[in-house]
Amino acid sequence: MSERPQINSSKLAYELLLQTWNDDHLQFIEEFKVILLNRQNRVLGILPVGQGGLSGVTADPKVIFAAALKASSSGIIVTHNHPSGNCSPSEADIRMTRTLIAGGKLLDIQVHDHIIICPDAYYSFSDEGLM
Repeated sequence: MSERPQINSSKLAYELLLQTWNDDHLQFIEEFKVILLNRQNRVLGILPVGQGGLSGVTADPKVIFAAALKASSSGIIVTHNHPSGNCSPSEADIRMTRTLIAGGKLLDIQVHDHIIICPDAYYSFSDEGLM
């Protein structure tokens, strides 16, 4: 367990996610993933949750929390990419984040961050004070 990556910043999460993202998809297909974390914020796994088109992806909170519960996760970081290169969150991104935070509170699973990945940058809801 001590060899698993420990996430203590959005930058570390971003760097880890880039290693798992298919470069061919990053700029062309929107994808949604969740990083499953234990109590020490060590990575239990990274789960792809949804794949969409150029301008959207659907992620079902039930699927996200079912995976987190099965893995006995204490926390999660959710992430998706914006193929457009504009890392600013949409209203749908903000609504989804609020929904996940509320669901996490009910299940005692902390949503640590929502990271939007672009080809050359990222946006962290946590860093921007939106968590």
